[in-house]
Amino acid sequence: MSQLEHIEAIERRLWSAADMLRANSSHASNEYFLPVMGLVFLRHAYSRYLAVKDDIEANLPTRGGVKRALTKEDFSQQSAIFLRPEAQFDYLVALPDGADRARALIAAMESIENDYDSLRGVLPKSEYRELDSAVLGQLLRTLNPDELKQVSGDVFGRIYEYFLTQFADQKAHDGGEFFTPVSLVSLIAHGLDPQRGTVLDPACGSGGMFVQSARTVEEHGQSPTERLTFRGLEKNATTIHLAKMNLAVHGLEGDIQQAITYYEDPHELVGQADYVMANPPFNVDEIDADKVKVDPRLPFGLPGVNKQGKVSVRIATSSIIGGGLITAVVFPH
Repeated sequence: MSQLEHIEAIERRLWSAADMLRANSSHASNEYFLPVMGLVFLRHAYSRYLAVKDDIEANLPTRGGVKRALTKEDFSQQSAIFLRPEAQFDYLVALPDGADRARALIAAMESIENDYDSLRGVLPKSEYRELDSAVLGQLLRTLNPDELKQVSGDVFGRIYEYFLTQFADQKAHDGGEFFTPVSLVSLIAHGLDPQRGTVLDPACGSGGMFVQSARTVEEHGQSPTERLTFRGLEKNATTIHLAKMNLAVHGLEGDIQQAITYYEDPHELVGQADYVMANPPFNVDEIDADKVKVDPRLPFGLPGVNKQGKVSVRIATSSIIGGGLITAVVFPH
């Protein structure tokens, strides 16, 4: 079995086990998906933490024969998240059955948010109170099999995306619109091939366009955090949380604002984005013409056919910087 086939088999087994727990509990998909995605995020953070911890400790300066303590800055330089003891996955897995697992998970998430402003208010917390402690214990163990301790690379990033795909198929959140299939996003990213500058997604959903853009940069042997800046718009607050976690599990950050793209431009990127990548909702509802009368992104007004898809094309085009750079927009079949 190839490495890819092995990873795909792990993804399927993890999802099957997690979904079976949901099916055998009283919880619906929309109650289950955000806590599960939070655990996948936490498991990835721990995997990355362990992968770089030994090297960091080996290079710590000493004073009086004593090495200084680890800091979050040490881990940020390695595209990893610093985890305090209460946020480390092995600690959470080892909690006894009588422990308040929800309380422990909330404390773990809060400790990360306290250290990282970009994740403040993003990670699931109170949602863990909605799940049975026994279910939480089984989920923690499900996401911590021995085989995952032997794999390398961006495995948990792939698992996060795989779980997003499955939850989207179940329409666990926002009718499934928060997620564009990875294969389609990869096609867009490789067609555009962003290499340096600002990437705007005016309907960013769970952030897949940014993740795939970063991968194209990595394929050229470059660092996406040094070459790309990500700017996104998304109307749904929960979806923004998913996107920020998605970026974090891939070692990325981005400025994602809550806004309805047709009426708001908090980034003020008219004529300034180097790349625009989007799969917006097409042909859904008409736009309120009165709200866009003076929008600089629509200098010629609304298109003749007042549909969201047509307006999305105009907005994407107006956001591109001069110089013939490319806009990628996906149309429905």
